[in-house]
Amino acid sequence: MSVKGYEVLNTTERAANRVFRLITDEVKMPDGDTAERDYLRHIGAVGVVAINQDGEVALIRQYRHPLRRRLWELPAGLIDVEGEPLVEAAKRELAEEADLRAAQWDLLVDANPSPGCSDEVIRLFLARDLSYVPQEDRHERTHEEAGLVVRHVPLTEAVDMVLSGEITNAACMIGLLTAARYKSYGWAGLRKVDEPLKR
Repeated sequence: MSVKGYEVLNTTERAANRVFRLITDEVKMPDGDTAERDYLRHIGAVGVVAINQDGEVALIRQYRHPLRRRLWELPAGLIDVEGEPLVEAAKRELAEEADLRAAQWDLLVDANPSPGCSDEVIRLFLARDLSYVPQEDRHERTHEEAGLVVRHVPLTEAVDMVLSGEITNAACMIGLLTAARYKSYGWAGLRKVDEPLKR
């Protein structure tokens, strides 16, 4: 796909795995010059701002190897099940990572967390009217998820964690700030979960 003034002349796939494809595009610029642009094609992700009846949001603390540290994040995961509706992927991730189910779902926002190096889109949902997944139905966590910590904090405190720099995960920051804004509107204007994803 080309945008007016930026014509893709050639595309080369350099490497691929189940999540990313490393791409080099040769792009004709508006001034007539050409340049190579490297980026990752990403399968996409979903994330969930899950707010309980007390106004607390579910945060998870998880090890992230590229940064070599644990981060506070939203329950989230890849869009890696072919044909699965995005809200169903979000429900699956909420259950697997936070042991939660939600009766009410809304679309918060779609975001491009790293547009300088990736075409990743993450769809963030708002989940309310929460209940716990029964013990016998809970997902068995492995690898980084085995050490995952779930914490429920007031939304205002979570926003303060963003503003203080304690939360640095981009999707988490975007989701929390968007949810706080919608809450200030009395949740008016939330979008439908089946709105098409723009890629």
